[in-house]
Amino acid sequence: MSMSITHKALWLAPLSAAMLMLAGCSNSTTPAEDGAVDATDGKQSTIKIATESSYKPFSYTDADGKLIGYEIELIEAMCAQMKADCDIISQDWDGLIPGLNAQKFDAIMAGISITPERQEVIEFSDPYFYTSIILIGKKGDDVNIDALKGQPVASQRATVASQYLQDEHAEADIKLYDTQDNAYLDLTSGRVRAMMSDKVTGIDWLKTPAGKDYEVKGQEITTDKDAMGIGFRKGDPLVAKFNKALAEIRANGTYDQISGSYFGTSSTAAAQKAVVNGAAAEAVAQEGTNAEVAK
Repeated sequence: MSMSITHKALWLAPLSAAMLMLAGCSNSTTPAEDGAVDATDGKQSTIKIATESSYKPFSYTDADGKLIGYEIELIEAMCAQMKADCDIISQDWDGLIPGLNAQKFDAIMAGISITPERQEVIEFSDPYFYTSIILIGKKGDDVNIDALKGQPVASQRATVASQYLQDEHAEADIKLYDTQDNAYLDLTSGRVRAMMSDKVTGIDWLKTPAGKDYEVKGQEITTDKDAMGIGFRKGDPLVAKFNKALAEIRANGTYDQISGSYFGTSSTAAAQKAVVNGAAAEAVAQEGTNAEVAK
């Protein structure tokens, strides 16, 4: 890694006073009708888990509109381990934390990085993944991270990648998008010159027909906000339950199996090393030949 910055995969833009007030009141409100724990008998009803379904390979939809991806398989494995009835729903990225604290659902899992700002308003599970960010540009273009002044650069809004751009390269012409897909569209149409993205989702896109004429520019950027976690309302007993389930699927090999199917190795340690520490160009080649990404 050539750089170490304050960071993923997803940072929320500075939260409004209203948002902070909402989070502060979340523990005093009544539980969601379909959610968390029934105070009368301690039984678990259906757990509603929200994701953002345009974040391949973590969470996305297939041709039939079914939610699939690494996080979907991981959350299903944890729910099976807990013998819990879970309902996974798609939600716009910007609405994940507000919806969680408004008790529309009980947990959120969408490549969300564990950041101090987010920890002020929600509680996270133990980390389940680590990643970094990359700059993507057209092959043959000399665009690079050290010369972005005045250049139109795309990123998904309210992510660690977009926050990195705003913090470290405010002189760039930063274009923010509601989804990764819309950012990719403007990159391929020529409306922006480069895109700052989570490494795993960016490399996955480079393997598609749409990304064949693009490449990683320079080395990936690591920060101190690389860890992804599942988000919950503060004080929710579900945090401990999911942490226990995550530890159990790590111990019984299920976690390794799922990670291996997406990232080209059955070893948890090797999978994380390949994603975080591997050279981006090598990762594209390795994942293209070894990884068996769900379709």
